[in-house]
Amino acid sequence: MASRLEINFIRLLSRCESIASEKRGETEWRLEKYVGALEEMLVALRKSLSKPTPEVLTEYTRKVDFLKGLLDAEKLSSTTEKALANQFLAPGRTPTIANERMPASKTVHMQTKARCTGEMRDELLGTVGKTWGLSLDGRQSAAELDAILQHQHNLQEKIAEDMLNLARNLKNNTLAAQNIIKQDNQTLSQSMRQADLNFEKLKTESERLEQHTKKSVNWVLWLMLILVSFIFISMILFIRLFPRLR
Repeated sequence: MASRLEINFIRLLSRCESIASEKRGETEWRLEKYVGALEEMLVALRKSLSKPTPEVLTEYTRKVDFLKGLLDAEKLSSTTEKALANQFLAPGRTPTIANERMPASKTVHMQTKARCTGEMRDELLGTVGKTWGLSLDGRQSAAELDAILQHQHNLQEKIAEDMLNLARNLKNNTLAAQNIIKQDNQTLSQSMRQADLNFEKLKTESERLEQHTKKSVNWVLWLMLILVSFIFISMILFIRLFPRLR
């Protein structure tokens, strides 16, 4: 069951999506404050003991980031920049409330793209009219304008595709570097384990050699004592047996 904090978060998120779907003017500052409150509530949700599942938290984060990106795009001065920024926005995948057929953020995304396209059309219409001193009424002018808009759209798609390819290559290079580092770490760990084993073996062999050396020294010492004693006794017996030789 959703906690009180999560219920309030969902209500405020639904309110923000509703405001974003309307033509904003005086409500722009209110949406910005609401999104700031959403961020604070999202942080509190992550720290809450009764927090949602990681998948739900990821979806909430996605929707909040979408609203933040929408506000940032609205602050851009150029309609082309706005259209390009909206092109990269990622709306939510699941409805915020149960009775929605389509995620509200996706609806807002479609409306924003349509509005940006209309603004680009109006801007191009005014630019071309001022440049050529012509009134762009009629089928020919509309066709030329549609061609210009299509060209702009193709350029945006190409830029988006290039950026996606760049991001994909960067991701592949990062994964390859991570794999290489992981393999190097495994090799280093194996080398360290082998070095530890060799050190233990060396320590054992050193102790055995030390014990063997002590035993050898003891045997040599006893052998020398026996030899000296034998020589001493032999000299005494020789002197006793051959006294005239003195």
